[in-house]
Amino acid sequence: QVRLVESGGGLVQPGGSLRLSCTTSGSLFRVWPVGWYRQAPGKERELVARLGSGSAPNYADFVKGRFAISRNNAANTVYLQMNNLQLEDTAIYYCNCHQYWGQGNQVTVSS
Repeated sequence: QVRLVESGGGLVQPGGSLRLSCTTSGSLFRVWPVGWYRQAPGKERELVARLGSGSAPNYADFVKGRFAISRNNAANTVYLQMNNLQLEDTAIYYCNCHQYWGQGNQVTVSS
C-alpha cells in the first residue's frame, strides 16, 4: 500500500521559516511529478509547488521567491522549504503524487 507521510509543520511567526517533508516507500517520486498543495479554512485546495522527474519546478505566484521544492531520490523524500512566511500562508499543506495524498500538515503563521 502506497503511503505519503508528511512532517515538519507547526507554528511560526511572520517572516519565519519551516521545512515540510514528504516521504514514501519505493520509487514513486522518481516516476511521477510531486506537488505540494494547501487548503486554508473556507477555501479550496490550491497548488503551491510542483516538481517533475526531469523538469524545472513550478510555483504558484503567491510563493515565488519564498518557497522551494526539492527532492532527495535516495531518501524517497520531497521537501518544501518555506521562507518569509506570512499570515496568509496559514493552511493545511498536502503532498501529492499521482493519485496519492499525504495526511496533511498544519502550518500556522501567527504573531
